[in-house]
Amino acid sequence: MGAAACAVTLAWLAALCVFDVTERRLPNWLTVPGAVAILAGATLAGQGAPATAGAAALFALYLTVHLLCPTAMGAGDVKLAAGVGALTGAFGVDVWVLAALAAPILTASWSIVEVARRGESAVPHGPSMCLATAAAVSLAVI
Repeated sequence: MGAAACAVTLAWLAALCVFDVTERRLPNWLTVPGAVAILAGATLAGQGAPATAGAAALFALYLTVHLLCPTAMGAGDVKLAAGVGALTGAFGVDVWVLAALAAPILTASWSIVEVARRGESAVPHGPSMCLATAAAVSLAVI
């Protein structure tokens, strides 16, 4: 991943975090183009198949949770799962698994802190997805 692609990806992840924390939603205009760009970039880099598999697998997992319990996970998280699943999938199954497992752990940890601090248990999941993705990919790149 080149420096420019890395910078754009980090800016996209940061924008998603800020938007989800402030607005408590992830808009289509941020999630969908990001997923398409990542899939296109991965394809051009020769990693289209693993990126597509990663996107499909994480999207399916998040969609299942959303359908079973819509209050637990929003539709924006499901759409974001396609983008971050593609990004991590392009770097390998181990990176995908690390990010997929770390995101809910981060959200649960954040919720525990918020309950203790303010009595608020509902926190957005998008920032955890973005942070877990950035951390997992960083470990693969280093």
